[in-house]
Amino acid sequence: MANPVPFDNLLTRLVADSQDVVLMWQTGVLLMAALAAWGAMRFITPYLERPDPLWSAGRAGIRRVGFPLVMLLGVLIGRAIVENWLVNTHLLNLAVPLLLSLAGVRLVVYALRYVFEPHASLRAWERSAAWLIWGAFALHVTALLPRIQAAMEALSFQSGSHRFSLWLLFQAAAVIVTAVIAALILARLVERRLMGVTQMNLSLRMALSKAVRTVLLIVAVLVALPAVGIDLTVLSVFGGALGVGIGFGLQKVASNYISGFIILLDRSVRIGDLVTIDNKYGEVSQINTRYTLLRSPDGTESIIPNEMLIAQAVINHSLTQPHVRIAMAVQVAYDTDLERAEALMLEAARSQARVIVDEPDRLPRVYLKDFADNGIVLELGVWIRDPGAGQGSLRSDINWAIWRRFKAAGIDIPFPQRVVHMAAPPAG
Repeated sequence: MANPVPFDNLLTRLVADSQDVVLMWQTGVLLMAALAAWGAMRFITPYLERPDPLWSAGRAGIRRVGFPLVMLLGVLIGRAIVENWLVNTHLLNLAVPLLLSLAGVRLVVYALRYVFEPHASLRAWERSAAWLIWGAFALHVTALLPRIQAAMEALSFQSGSHRFSLWLLFQAAAVIVTAVIAALILARLVERRLMGVTQMNLSLRMALSKAVRTVLLIVAVLVALPAVGIDLTVLSVFGGALGVGIGFGLQKVASNYISGFIILLDRSVRIGDLVTIDNKYGEVSQINTRYTLLRSPDGTESIIPNEMLIAQAVINHSLTQPHVRIAMAVQVAYDTDLERAEALMLEAARSQARVIVDEPDRLPRVYLKDFADNGIVLELGVWIRDPGAGQGSLRSDINWAIWRRFKAAGIDIPFPQRVVHMAAPPAG
């Protein structure tokens, strides 16, 4: 039978010493530690606020957890000193886990906000982490944590030569989560460093950052499991089953994942390109491991599986150069002075700042496109350098400019016309 866990409640000890003069000395140690931590943070804050993109994450983290950690150091030093003549240090013993919990909550919340994008679910994770840490602190100071640990250790089962308990599984989950968050933080730091290398192609930087993240996550899990005493050979059967699952049920997911790396490495489709995929036109705003996000000019976003970019034809409108030609047709009456209409249309095109007017081979031009039923069709062709800004507003501005100039010059845009021949009535 297991030995009972001793009941050592820090709160009851503190209450028992509340009338003792020793408590005043410990309160003085806490005040001195808090004052020293406040002064230390005031001293190093100017250095932490220096603009440095490479170490901005570490500086922000120090600002968040610096005060409780420095105060904790002061409390530990003060406790080691006053233990030489004080009978007990129950207040300082209580302050140590309290400061550790405060630093842990701040560090976990900052790590989650640094790794993950702001989202409603992120706040739920932050609250859960805070409740877990403060709950562990409450269990520790009330001496219930060792008892709960012993109860979780008693709930166990045997699998071959390995013994698994609820406490071991809880430790494994905690270590794996910590290792994964640490790997994601390291991956984010590497990603920021790679994104700062402007000499390297953006797609290659994205591919390297995603590859680094994948490798770090795998290494984190492989390191975390043996750290809590779980032999990796136990997972061999699970690994074989997972391989079969990938071969059958997860075939599309694996294909999209691999296709994402191929797209990033061969740079046939890059972030910012204007493409047409499966009759969907838009700008590539994201290339993720499973899908590519396509933003159309009207603001709607399409999620395109990466496999489609490999297996289907993709029209990349800005692969080798960002210039895009825009054509607009205008119909005028047959009795219109075409040279005058051409000059007004060119004038309307040149009045727009986005239209290219400084490259000889990409100047605005007017073409006589067709002799239609109701009038002559003239096509205005212009080139722009910023297709990502959209075409709808530019088309509207040019059409408005043409309309105003045609109206001032008396040039008509004809209505549909029909000629009706009346047959003569038959002779009496």
